[in-house]
Amino acid sequence: MADCESCPSKDKCSTEDKAACMLEENPDSNVKYVIAVASGKGGVGKSTVATLLAWVLKQKGLQVGLMDADLTGPSIPRLLKVVDEKPVPLGNKILPVVGPDGLLVMSIQYLLDQETKPVIWRGPLLAGTVKQFWTEVVWGDLDVLVIDLPPGTGDVPLTILQSVPVDGVLMVALAQDMVSMVVQKAVGLVQEMNVPLLGVVENMTGLICPHCGEDVPLFSDEKAERDFMEAAGANVLARLPMRPDILGLSRAGFTELSEESKKLIDGMADAVMNELPEKE
Repeated sequence: MADCESCPSKDKCSTEDKAACMLEENPDSNVKYVIAVASGKGGVGKSTVATLLAWVLKQKGLQVGLMDADLTGPSIPRLLKVVDEKPVPLGNKILPVVGPDGLLVMSIQYLLDQETKPVIWRGPLLAGTVKQFWTEVVWGDLDVLVIDLPPGTGDVPLTILQSVPVDGVLMVALAQDMVSMVVQKAVGLVQEMNVPLLGVVENMTGLICPHCGEDVPLFSDEKAERDFMEAAGANVLARLPMRPDILGLSRAGFTELSEESKKLIDGMADAVMNELPEKE
C-alpha cells in the first residue's frame, strides 16, 4: 500500500488530511489480493475487462469480489446482468450483492433508486464512498478483490491507490497513439503511488469477421503502442479482439461466450495472477 512518502501532496497535508488517507481495518473482510483495473481514458473497455477478469477467476475456483469504484459511470451491474438487486444491511455494515456463480459485487448503482439517476457528487464525497466500499462492506474471505477504477487520475483512483492495499494495477489500453499518451499519464499516477503495475491488456485489437473469421486490425498505431509499453516498463498480458460475444456481454451474459473468447479471457487471468507477489 502506498504511504505519505509516495503521495504527490507529501509535506503539504494538514493533520486532518493525513488522517483521511488512513483506512480503518475491516474485521469482516479478509482479502488476499487486491487488483485495481485502470485506464487513462473512458471508452476502452476497462469495466468489461474488470468484469471478465473477476468472473473467470471465480470459474477457476477462487473466492472473488468485484468492487465498482467508477461511481459516476457504474456499469458493472449491467455487465453482470444483476441490476435490480440490493445489498443486505448487517448491523452498521452491508453484505455485497451475489452475482453470477457466487461472484460478490458492490456498486453505487445498488444504492440508487433509479438506474439512470446521475451521481452528482464532488471529489471528497466520491472518495469517502469508495473508502466505505472497503471498510463497511462484508467481503468475507476473498482470494481476489477486483476494483474497477474510474478512468483518469482523479480523486477516486488516487484515494484507492493511497488508502487500499492494492497489490497491483492492470492497465487497459487501445493500440492507438492518442490513447497511449493518456494511458501514460495513468501509469505515471501508479508509479507515483509506488503500486506495482502488473501489465497492460490491449483491448479491441481488431475485429473478427463473422463470415470468414479474419482478424481485421482497427488501428494503425500498433508500433507506437508497443513503444509506449516498452517506455513504461509494462508487459502486454493479453490482447483482446472485438468479438460479438464479448461486446454483447451486458445483453447475453457469460453463457453466450464462445470457447475461443473463454480461452482468451482465461489466458489473461493466468497472466495477471502470475504477476502478483507470492503470499502464504
